[in-house]
Amino acid sequence: MLSFDAIIVSIVLVFIVLSFYKEWVGPAFTFLIGVVVLGIFGILTPSEILGGFANDQVMVILMLLLIGDIIRDLGIVENLFDKVFQRAKTYRQFMARMMFLVGGFSAFLNNTPLVAVMMPYVHSWSKRHNISPSKLLIPLSYSAILGGCITLIGTSTNLIVNGMVIDQNIIPGLKSLDMFDFAYVGIPMMFIGSAYLLLVANKLLPDNVDTLDKFSENSRRYIVEAHVRPGSDLNGKSIEEANLRNLKGLYLFQIKRNNIKVAAVSPELVLAEGDCLFFAGETETIADLVLANSGLTIPTVGMLGHKKQLEVVEIVVSHNSTLISKTVKEANFRGNYDAAIIAIHRNGERMAGKIGDVKVRAGDVLLLLGGDNFTARTQRVQDFYFISKVKEFRKQENYKIWLLLGGTILAVILSALKIVPLFMTLIVMIIVILALKITNPKDIAASIDFNLAMIIALSLAFGTAMIKSGLAVLIADLLISVFMPLGQVGILLGIYLITTILAAYITNKAAVAIVFPISLSMALTLQLNPEPFILVVAFAAAANFMTPIGYQTNLMVYGPGSYKFGDFFKIGLPLTIIYMVVCVSILSYIYFY
Repeated sequence: MLSFDAIIVSIVLVFIVLSFYKEWVGPAFTFLIGVVVLGIFGILTPSEILGGFANDQVMVILMLLLIGDIIRDLGIVENLFDKVFQRAKTYRQFMARMMFLVGGFSAFLNNTPLVAVMMPYVHSWSKRHNISPSKLLIPLSYSAILGGCITLIGTSTNLIVNGMVIDQNIIPGLKSLDMFDFAYVGIPMMFIGSAYLLLVANKLLPDNVDTLDKFSENSRRYIVEAHVRPGSDLNGKSIEEANLRNLKGLYLFQIKRNNIKVAAVSPELVLAEGDCLFFAGETETIADLVLANSGLTIPTVGMLGHKKQLEVVEIVVSHNSTLISKTVKEANFRGNYDAAIIAIHRNGERMAGKIGDVKVRAGDVLLLLGGDNFTARTQRVQDFYFISKVKEFRKQENYKIWLLLGGTILAVILSALKIVPLFMTLIVMIIVILALKITNPKDIAASIDFNLAMIIALSLAFGTAMIKSGLAVLIADLLISVFMPLGQVGILLGIYLITTILAAYITNKAAVAIVFPISLSMALTLQLNPEPFILVVAFAAAANFMTPIGYQTNLMVYGPGSYKFGDFFKIGLPLTIIYMVVCVSILSYIYFY
């Protein structure tokens, strides 16, 4: 017979599942409503509701996300990707490099920014080799998921489970998970999953039209002028060898050499010092060209490019601007505003020729490269209005970059050896990052994912309610009666199956909040080692391949790949079954035999 508290928690549980599936309200607000109801009925005390915010694993997740964002902003990962992928000539070569590089990084860095950094490479490489990005984007997401399951810090799901281990009171004295407790399953599945994708991805994935190509038909395109600078590595290379035919979405449509225009640019054309190259592209791709160390120089930028802090912004010229009818050179943006005009967009009109000689008109959209003083000098300017900040770039000394990477590696090693807790090493890293001005406090505050923190903390509170009300034990007894005839292996299979289905359709964090207390109660009832019951929940929730809504990286590639919901199921269901069989087999062998 269900107690009154168990009935209330059951109703809240049904509400959470339906809200996630039907998308009534956002995840954070769903948990907030549920936990507040439990508080009103006295099932949770205020201290139990707020207890999750004091869990050190919540702060560990937020700090790891911050450090991952800082590493991404410094361009460290992008520079490595440049070197690794420039020699990939075939689909399988690119896939193999992508999966093992992204998977390896995902074991120690948050996989969401890694996928965000990698997506432009997938698009640009696909264009150059006439392969649809839809053949690569799902494998990109899956490789990030596979790599994230190797370590405790590889995915926020593992850290949430560890936070629940620390908070639980079902089994007193239960030790927290170690850094590489996940490696016994994670590493074999990284190789098995990658081999599976290499074998079947090209056959099972659709050959869709690139969404970015369709979008670009109506997007704002710019023409930018770039010169082959003296001493550049590009000097003496052909267009194809220099990889300039389609540089991250840019289209090289004209070269000017000694006042002679070459309109039909051949891939075999050899570049020479002083060549003037004209590219067409959108805001982000132009920004990448300006800020990249590509061997090209933008004539309007000059010494501005040597500043430590730069930003690429879009502005529109106002109708009463004093800039109207002045050439770009006469406008003197560098002297007046600490900025340079990189490119001009004028209602689709092709703005070829020297940008310094173009006369500014009302309504022109200008792409600017701004220096340290740009914002301060333009606060009360009426000549133009801001549209957006496209990209920001901070140059850092090499020793700061190596200190950041070395510090991250050292934090992982010290935590794995149990010398210093990960929480403390990450706090020290944040302090060092601020002290060396690698980033500033405002950027750190803006980067904190408060929504994620609320979801995690409130899901911990909901797990406490399931335990206190006795609902976790009741569901555990029911599942034991169903799966016990199959033995201990069957019980792990049952937990994995339930968790992965919930994670696929109501998100992995909600699945963990629901299944973790049930799984731990089953271990206690059966008097078995609780560790495999903890790990199977973590793997089933994190290794989520069947739907685009089950994991954030799946959602990131869903739209750009023009995928259908069923595309994930077609390639993800076999991988989920493989992962389940391997996971349960390894855990059973280690802990039961």
